[in-house]
Amino acid sequence: MFYRPPTRDISFVLHELLNVVDPLRIEDLDRETIDQVMDAAGTFASEIIAPLNSVGDREGCSMPAEGVVKTPSGFKAAYDKYVEAGWPSVSCQPEHGGQGMPIVVNNALFEMLCGANMGWSAYPGMSNAAYTCLAANASPEQKKMYLPHIASGAWAGTMCLTEPHAGTDLGLLRTRALPQSDGTFSVTGTKIFISGGEQDLTDNIIHLVLARLPDAPPGVKGISLFIVPKFIVAVDASLGTRNAVTCGSIEHKMGIHGNATCTMNFDGATGWLLGEPNNGLASMFVMMNHARVIVGVNSIGLMEAAYQKALAYAKDRTQGRAPSAATRIGAADPIVAHADVRRMLLTQKAYIEGTRAFALWASQLIDLQHHSADPAERAQAAELLALATPIVKAFSSDLAIECISMAMQVYGGHGYICENLVEQHLRDARIIPLYEGANGIQAMDLLGRKVVTDGGQRLIAYLQMISAFADSQADAVGMQEISTALSDVVALAHRVTVEVSQRARNNADEVGSAAAPFLRLVGHVSLAWMWARMAAIGLANQESEDKIYASKVATARFYFQRLLPEVHGLVLAISAGSSCVMEPEVDWL
Repeated sequence: MFYRPPTRDISFVLHELLNVVDPLRIEDLDRETIDQVMDAAGTFASEIIAPLNSVGDREGCSMPAEGVVKTPSGFKAAYDKYVEAGWPSVSCQPEHGGQGMPIVVNNALFEMLCGANMGWSAYPGMSNAAYTCLAANASPEQKKMYLPHIASGAWAGTMCLTEPHAGTDLGLLRTRALPQSDGTFSVTGTKIFISGGEQDLTDNIIHLVLARLPDAPPGVKGISLFIVPKFIVAVDASLGTRNAVTCGSIEHKMGIHGNATCTMNFDGATGWLLGEPNNGLASMFVMMNHARVIVGVNSIGLMEAAYQKALAYAKDRTQGRAPSAATRIGAADPIVAHADVRRMLLTQKAYIEGTRAFALWASQLIDLQHHSADPAERAQAAELLALATPIVKAFSSDLAIECISMAMQVYGGHGYICENLVEQHLRDARIIPLYEGANGIQAMDLLGRKVVTDGGQRLIAYLQMISAFADSQADAVGMQEISTALSDVVALAHRVTVEVSQRARNNADEVGSAAAPFLRLVGHVSLAWMWARMAAIGLANQESEDKIYASKVATARFYFQRLLPEVHGLVLAISAGSSCVMEPEVDWL
């Protein structure tokens, strides 16, 4: 099997949990339209790009000539169909030729694309992020020149940050941009790990490059952002001469072989300043934060794809006798009858559907931040999104590694064999905890920048919002156990937030020591909130013949009883402080 798009569950989240249509008041946008888009996207994902997933893994990208990159067989044809169907423009603005759909719809689309084929979907995914950055920072002339072509899919985009000597610490970057007499800049330097840096899918590639001006102050305050196209674009938007930017090599990596991850050499390439001088990092963070949500969504797609395979295998594979004689069907029974296999499958299901709900809620915040008619709602959405982004990225991707590994475990030894297609999902997913700032950086961003800096007030307000929902369900039929457990973990998180914020004022190592378990703790509280909300909907529709409602209630109970208790161990780890981490000598490690 390849991939079955989870359109019913996505529809449940978009409409029954989040009610994405009403708050935005977008003309001609309704549930039926969104569901039609999702159904069509699911068909494209399952029928066009899913069959290419293992092809891309086997073939990888190649360089038939110096600086020339060839993508795997079928990738170009699939991309042409993607463009022809108008998929690149789904969330782009109408003035650029886009369809103006909400970001939350676009991100649900990308979950399915990535679940079907992560290597292929990384190309349009990065272009979508580049569109977001240009739309937020470009001049009117630059928008007119570049955005319609990226929205149509004719041109691609990249994000060029990392250098061989400078990863997360961008203040160390050495790429230079020298002003030219015509107002352009000569950009020189080397960037590594550039997804889609060179490919044969599009007519042009618009590189967004961080570099330093000659008089720039040191550190991150001296970084500017530049537009450096593969082909120089004329005033009439026609393509001119080839720019001095080339692919030096393709990285040989663990997974996503179908995506060209390139070393890019800029040798006096012509570039145009994007935004204000020395404000490039702030401009690029628009793209990075967009990408952090997207890659979190991608990890959910990969979890879903692996789970589907594991579930199908568990229903088909006969091994051992079912513990209950009443359920035995022969000399051996399907392994789904065994409690430990069911535990693994339910764990995957609970984490997939919980993170999907939370990631799409965060995506809805992006839409509300930009399009709500209420200024207070826009401000609240921005505050909540700042908290949600590192959780979507880091918690979802950490769980993806755990869940896909669990899917392999369901297969037993057969999961380790390439022909069963599960091990590729694990290799592909392993990059996501490293993408766009490794997960440790995400955790320190949450705790250090988003919590400690204001004494935990922003997070406490979020926790109070969750607590209010728990209180509202305290007397609802069937919800008492869930609402009580939700209230309890909110109280734990509140207490720990106050404690760690206080300790961090006097100990510089406190944030780094506590950050990872703290993010996981807040992640669990967030998923518990989503599962409580989904359980309430399920209970309200328990008479329905649609099995999704009973499934939501049962999975919520599993999550609360078997997965959420992890928070108690996380609280103990956070409360232990930093001494056990920092006191051992480096030579003892």
